[in-house]
Amino acid sequence: MPARIEPTAQVDGTAEVGDGTTVWDLAQIREEATLGRGCIVGRGAYVGPGVRIGDHVKLQNHALVYEPAELDDGVFVGPAAVLTNDHFPRSVDPDGKLKRGGDWEPVAVKVREGASLGARSVCVAPVVVGRWALVAAGAVVTRDVPDFALVAGVPARRIGWVGRAGERLAEVEGESGVWQCPRTGDRYDEKDGFLLERG
Repeated sequence: MPARIEPTAQVDGTAEVGDGTTVWDLAQIREEATLGRGCIVGRGAYVGPGVRIGDHVKLQNHALVYEPAELDDGVFVGPAAVLTNDHFPRSVDPDGKLKRGGDWEPVAVKVREGASLGARSVCVAPVVVGRWALVAAGAVVTRDVPDFALVAGVPARRIGWVGRAGERLAEVEGESGVWQCPRTGDRYDEKDGFLLERG
């Protein structure tokens, strides 16, 4: 199925949009950005130059993904979430001259497979959000998020673990460091501050 691009969306001619991807009204996809198959780009969302987005990614309305961000397959970016790209943001240099593209070096937010960023959350580059992690609505991520971590707050801190289904895991009674998904029954092992799937 070919991509569907609404007439009011702006998609640069050098951008690649995969089969089955939908780009809704007023979204903007900049030059040399790449979106995989089956993605949804919501109304007013922004994808910066050269951004790399995998398959089956959802960018909700007004999500802002600045270059050089990388979003792996199955990532969810909630409404009005922001992925920044400048560790030292300034409009002008020390002499008062307006900064242009070549006057600073963009840094990336990388969101790994299946991770979700809640509504109005902010990822302050450079950070990596691990596989299947969940960033709560309104959280501000200033450091890397481990796989399967549930983080919340300003700055974001780990408050629990989630499984692939997105639900908070419960520690198995009588089995220290063993966590289970209430929906799927899948079990995970916590070791040295990381959560590992059972094979």
